[in-house]
Amino acid sequence: MDIDPMDSVPDDEKRGASSPLSLTSRVAITVALVATFLGICKVKDDNIVQAMQQAQADRLDHWNFYQARNIREDVAAAEATQLRLSAAAAPPAVQDEYRRAIGAAESRATEERAKKEELRAQAEQDQQTYDALNYRDDQFDLCDALLALAISMMAVTALTRKEWLFLVALVPVAGGVVMGLAGLFEWHIHPDAIAHWLS
Repeated sequence: MDIDPMDSVPDDEKRGASSPLSLTSRVAITVALVATFLGICKVKDDNIVQAMQQAQADRLDHWNFYQARNIREDVAAAEATQLRLSAAAAPPAVQDEYRRAIGAAESRATEERAKKEELRAQAEQDQQTYDALNYRDDQFDLCDALLALAISMMAVTALTRKEWLFLVALVPVAGGVVMGLAGLFEWHIHPDAIAHWLS
C-alpha cells in the first residue's frame, strides 16, 4: 500500500502549499528579514558600545590630568606666595632675584590653570559624546528586545498556525525596525519611560 506524504499534512497547509503567501511562508520570510536586520543593528550597536567605552576612558583620563594640573597650579601658587613672604624680609640686593622667581612661579600657575581648563572642557566633551552614544545604544537595545519578542511570537505562530498571532507579531517587528533605523540614522526617537523602566 502506497502512503502519500501529504496525508500527514494538515488540510490548511495542503491548501497553502502551492501558495507563495501561505502563513508558513510569510512567517519564514519575516523571520529571515528580521534576523538580517537584527544582525546589521547588532554590528552597529557593538561599534557604538566600543566608542562609549573609549569616551568613558578618555573622560576619566582627562579628569585625572585635570586633577594633576590642579595640584601643579596649587603648588606654583603656594611657591609664589612663599617667595613673596620671603622677599619682604630679604635684603634689597636679592629683591630682583625674588621678583624673577615670583614671576616664574606665577607664570607656571597661570599656565597650569589654562591647561587645567582645557582638560575640563575636554572631559565635559567626552561626557557629551558618551551621552549621545548611550542615547543610540538605548535605541538599539530596545530594537533587540522588540525583534527578539517578534521572533518568539513568529515561532509560536509557526507551531499554532494562527493568522491573528502573526498579525500581532508584526507590531513588535514594526517597533523594532523603527528603533533600529533610529539608531542607524541618528533619529531623535527615544522612549525614555521604557528605557528608564528597563534600566
